[in-house]
Amino acid sequence: MNIYKDFVAGHRDFDNYEDLKANFRIEVPDNFNYAYDVVDRYAKEAPEKRALVWCDDNGGERIFTFKQMAQCVNKTANYLTGCGIQKGDAVMLILRRRYEFWWFILALHKIGAVTIPATNLLLAKDIVFRTNAASVKMIVSFDDNVQKEIDEAMPDSPSVQKLVTVGSPRAGWEEFRPVYELASDQFLRPTGENATKSTNPMLLYFTSGTSGNPKMVMHNFAYPLGHIVTARYWQNVIDDGLHLTVAETGWGKAVWGKLYGQWLCGSAVFVYDMVSFVPDKLLRNVEKYGVTTFCAPPTVYRYMIRQNLSKYDLSKIQYVVTAGEALNPEVFNKIKEKTGLELHEAYGQTESTVLMGNFPGMKVKPGSMGKPSPGYNVKVIRDDGSECEAGEKGEVVVDLSQGRPFGLFSGYYQNEALTEKVFAGGVYHTGDIAQKDEDGYFTFVGRKDDLIKTSGYRVSPFEVESILQQFPAVLECAVTGVPDQQRGQAVKATIVLNNGFEAGRELELKIREFVKEHTAAYKQPRIFEFVKELPKTISGKIRHAEIRKKDAKDSQK
Repeated sequence: MNIYKDFVAGHRDFDNYEDLKANFRIEVPDNFNYAYDVVDRYAKEAPEKRALVWCDDNGGERIFTFKQMAQCVNKTANYLTGCGIQKGDAVMLILRRRYEFWWFILALHKIGAVTIPATNLLLAKDIVFRTNAASVKMIVSFDDNVQKEIDEAMPDSPSVQKLVTVGSPRAGWEEFRPVYELASDQFLRPTGENATKSTNPMLLYFTSGTSGNPKMVMHNFAYPLGHIVTARYWQNVIDDGLHLTVAETGWGKAVWGKLYGQWLCGSAVFVYDMVSFVPDKLLRNVEKYGVTTFCAPPTVYRYMIRQNLSKYDLSKIQYVVTAGEALNPEVFNKIKEKTGLELHEAYGQTESTVLMGNFPGMKVKPGSMGKPSPGYNVKVIRDDGSECEAGEKGEVVVDLSQGRPFGLFSGYYQNEALTEKVFAGGVYHTGDIAQKDEDGYFTFVGRKDDLIKTSGYRVSPFEVESILQQFPAVLECAVTGVPDQQRGQAVKATIVLNNGFEAGRELELKIREFVKEHTAAYKQPRIFEFVKELPKTISGKIRHAEIRKKDAKDSQK
C-alpha cells in the first residue's frame, strides 16, 4: 500500500519524463497534516506495514510498524502538550539518528508546533544564535557532548523554558522516558483555532552557513507533499522496500530521505545510528538489512569506491542516487564499474525539494544534475535577468510566473529584506551558477560568490576541483581566486593529501602537469597550498569564503 497517488492530480503514474514534467500536479487539502493524513492513515489501513528499521553501533535494533509508530507519536504528543507546548511554539530537536526523532517531529506536527531539527555538532555559540533567532521554547537532546554545549548556552538563551533528555539522566534536564511511558497512546486531532492549515509554519531549518551566519528557512505543512517527486521519481523507492538516505536528522536532507516521501510512497525507512562514518560498517548494515534504494552525498561514494565492494552482498539495491554536493564524473564511473548501477544525481537546496534531477527513463549524463523537476520552471539567467543560451553560464532561478511550486520554502524567518531579495523579479534566486546544454540537461558550476574571474574568464571552482581529485595524491581540495594585479584573480588550489604522499615542489610540479593535460590554460591553478585540513561548515561543506578571506589578509601583509 502507498498513498501518494491520492495527492496527485489524475491519481496516476507517468510514462516518461516529458509526461511527468507536463502533467504532474499536486493536490493539497487546506488542512493537510502529514502526521494525521499519512502516518495515522497507514496505522488504520495497514497497521502491520513496516515503517522504520533502526539499528546502532551497540547492537541495538528496533523495527516499528505504522501502528506502533502512531502509538509512540501520540504518547509523545501527549507528553509535549503536558509540558505546555502549543501550536506555533518552536522546539529544537538534536537527536542525531535516534528513533525518538520520528516520534518528536511527528508529534510536533500533530500539535502544530514548529520543529527545528539541529545537528549534534553544534557548539554553545551556535546554540545561542539559534535559540535567540527562533525563540526556541524547548530543546530535546540525546547526546552527552552536545548537552554540555547546550548547558553552556543556557545563560544566554532566555526563551528556552525546558530541556528534555531522551538519553542518560542529567542535572537540570527532564527525563523523557518515565513521563512518556505513562502517557496515553490516543491523541485527538485539534479543531478550531488549534487546527493546522497547509499554509501554517511547520519546519524551520538553519542553513549550513557557507558564506556567513545561517539563514532560517521556513517550510509549511504542505511541504511534505513536494517530496513525492523526491521519493517516487528520483530515489525510485519501492513499495514495501527499504530506503536508506545517509544523513543526520539535523539537516534538511534527512526529511528528503528519512521521512516524508518514502512513507508517502510505501517504502520503509532504514536508519543506521552511527557515531561516526565507517564505510565497512555502513556497507555491512546495507547487506544485513537488505536495503533496496540508497542515497548518499558524493563524499560517501568516494569512500565506498575505495572498499572492496565484492565483499558485500549488495544485490538487493536496485537504485542509487546522490545529492548534497556536485558529483565528480570519476565517482560516477567507479560506482558503475563496481556495482553496475548508474548514480542518478539531483540538485536542490534546504529552501526547496528536488529542483532538478536524473529521473527514471532519462539518459543519465555523468556530471549533470539532470532536468527540472515537475512543478519547477527552472532557468539559467544572466545578471540582467535575460535567459542564457545553451552552454552559457548563469544563475539558476525558479520562474514563479505560473505560481510557486509545492516544496519551495515560505521565506526566511524574520528576515523580510532577504526574502524579498531572493524572490526579486518574480523568480527565486538560488545563488548557484550552472549551464544548460542543448538537450536541456543542467550542469553545476558553483556558488555565485565562489566563481573566479581571471583574465576576463569566469572559472568554476568545481570544474577544476574535479580534475584535481582525479590525481592519486589528492584527498580533498578547494579552488579559489586570489587577488592578482595582472589577472584580477589568480586560480589557487588548496590541497589535502592522501596518506603516503609528501607535500613539496616535486609533487606540485606533477600535479601541475596533470592539470595541464586535462584543462585549458586559464583554468589551471597558478598557486598551490598543501594543508592538513580544509575549513568546513558544520555540515561538512568546504568554506571557500574563509579561504578567500585568509588569502586576502595574507596578500596585505
